Amino acid sequence: MEGFIMAGQLLLGLTILVGIHEFGHFIAARMFGIRVNKFYIFFDFLFPMPNILNFALWKKKVGDTEYGLGWFPMGGYVDIEGMIDETKDASKLAAEPQPYEFRAKPAWQRLIVMLGGIIINVIVGVLIFWIMTYRAGDNKLSMDEVNKNGIVASALAEEIGIKTGDKILNVSGKKINEFDEMFNSNVILGENNYYTIQRDTQQIEVPIPNNLYDRISDESFEGPFLDARYTFSVAEVTPDMPGSDAGLEAGDRIVAINDTMVNYYHEFTAMTAKNAGKLVDLKVKRGKDTTDLKLTLTEEGKVGFQAKPDLNYEHVDLTIGQSLGMGATRAFSVITDNIKGFKKIFSGQVSAGKALAGPIGIARKFYGGVWDWTRFWMITGMLSMALAFMNLLPIPALDGGHAIILLYEMISGRKPSEKFMERTQQIGMVILLTLLVLIMFNDTIKAIF
Repeated sequence: MEGFIMAGQLLLGLTILVGIHEFGHFIAARMFGIRVNKFYIFFDFLFPMPNILNFALWKKKVGDTEYGLGWFPMGGYVDIEGMIDETKDASKLAAEPQPYEFRAKPAWQRLIVMLGGIIINVIVGVLIFWIMTYRAGDNKLSMDEVNKNGIVASALAEEIGIKTGDKILNVSGKKINEFDEMFNSNVILGENNYYTIQRDTQQIEVPIPNNLYDRISDESFEGPFLDARYTFSVAEVTPDMPGSDAGLEAGDRIVAINDTMVNYYHEFTAMTAKNAGKLVDLKVKRGKDTTDLKLTLTEEGKVGFQAKPDLNYEHVDLTIGQSLGMGATRAFSVITDNIKGFKKIFSGQVSAGKALAGPIGIARKFYGGVWDWTRFWMITGMLSMALAFMNLLPIPALDGGHAIILLYEMISGRKPSEKFMERTQQIGMVILLTLLVLIMFNDTIKAIF
């Protein structure tokens, strides 16, 4: 079932993103009087071979444009009259250009048409982040609150020198006020950063490795890298799970497992993982009373309840204007994070195999196996911004590659030949297909092993 949910979310997300991207090209072309022959979600041919297996699941012609849903579930396209792309070659453009063709328009208009998909992806990405930020408000967890009990260090954090119970004072000499600032992109993707921590009566500087993102991205890493250490109570009991069958109730506090005292939630989860599938005795404090519950943990070491952390979050309701500013900042941080990530890849600090994900990787790592609309829209907004960035890369066959050629034409006053455009398109498609095959292979290997 999880596989179907992953696939469903991925399919819906990509359909939305591809649709709005191609609509950006479509609306820009129509704005300048350019004929659009086709507008398709997914391909109605065996991509990238436009003359093989040509059929659509649905199509309807309105005016000069045929709208359709292709059978090949990857991407989509608009067939703009007089433009060389994955659907046509230079031989189809031998005649004199007509006024309604892409190639007959001034370079600046053609540039806007090429950037239309990127522009609308950015607009939609910002809009999604804006709406979701307005709905959720701002939930802040201060470092003062976290440092009451210190942090929980993962095995990777311990490896670089951090211990559970440490208190984080600053990052690279800069005081951090909120918990999220401890490991945001500036920290994880930055260079030569360090944590200043309080351990008992000592202050210690712990260097943050420049390849930390690479190590966190490894499939073997089980996050979070750092977490707050907190006591807890039972917020909600999951029906038909060991906890509900044994009589666990909302408001209970689990204080021991098999006579071993537990104070913090991470201690509790460590104990349940150690006793996965076994019969355990839970000592539970309910009001002023203490009672014992016997239950058999699931094979994953689950009791079946949602924990309520004893942490004081500060919730702030945001105005529409405040949420727009915060949402736009979060949206554009996706692009800046991608730039930092590519810098890490090219410098060798992050392996491309861990950083780049294809459809399978996106479904598994981002959307996940549980359908959560809030998470779905946040991931879709993030992917919309990432799609804008990727399409802006100066690779032939991508929008960014076309834009570079058009900028050259505008500056030099010389228009490249249709044959040159066809060759660059072919080179770009080879590059993209090679990357796609490598990414899909990498995704498959990760999914299997």
